[in-house]
Amino acid sequence: MASEGTVVGGDTQDGDPGPHPPVGVHRRHRALRAITALILREVSTRFGRTPGGFAWAVLQPLATIFVLGLAFSLIARTPALGTSFLLFKATGLLAYQTFQSNSMMVGKSLAFSAPLLTYPGVTWIDAILARFLLNTLVSVVVAVLILGGIIVALDLSLIFDWGAIVLAMALAALLGLGIGTLNCFLFERFAIWANLWGILNAPLMILSGVIVLYDDLPRQAQDWLWYNPAIHITGLMRAGFYSTYQPTYVSVAYVLAWALIPLTLGLLLLRRYHRVLLTR
Repeated sequence: MASEGTVVGGDTQDGDPGPHPPVGVHRRHRALRAITALILREVSTRFGRTPGGFAWAVLQPLATIFVLGLAFSLIARTPALGTSFLLFKATGLLAYQTFQSNSMMVGKSLAFSAPLLTYPGVTWIDAILARFLLNTLVSVVVAVLILGGIIVALDLSLIFDWGAIVLAMALAALLGLGIGTLNCFLFERFAIWANLWGILNAPLMILSGVIVLYDDLPRQAQDWLWYNPAIHITGLMRAGFYSTYQPTYVSVAYVLAWALIPLTLGLLLLRRYHRVLLTR
């Protein structure tokens, strides 16, 4: 006869359910539930309360692409690559906007989720990951819809380099995460930084190869603009759609450094000061 408390078939006789899952498993499940809840809240807030909802996420960049394409078609006979001004602008703009939107949306994670961060099951890391995952997914879906629509509508025949396309979008998302995580601290610590970052984004788009191809710029401008990590992303993105384009200036390692250094710095600062920032 088994003594009291002994294990029988994985359970104990005194009602103990037996071995418990490791603490790390509970934490992962709790984090997953928190991130999922934050994503659903974000979807409801961003798309559920706006007329048109998700359609605006597609229409806004599409309108920008049409305006840029029309304007430059009146200036030049052919784009710098291929035959379609729309596709040329779209390949640059959509990759850049993936970085830009992540840097801004992730940067506002603490402010957006501040009421929920008082609950013990929700952490500041959950808030950052939720915004990053949702915004990246939206950016990818928007890029697929717009680029696919342009290619089908204009009946373009292309040879795709899917590796370059996926790598460009992944780098754009990661760069946005890195700078956005640092922005998450800076936005809360220095209120004026959010306004300054918004102002910087307009000229930064011009300096990131969205409108003018890097290779067509004067040598002196190329020497300076090479240090802009976003121009490497737009160049790599276009290499995925134009088989004859070989951007030898692109450095994946350089973009990774720009993404990982701010990410590490931002995480360290937020870990140290997030409670202070939330009570400001």
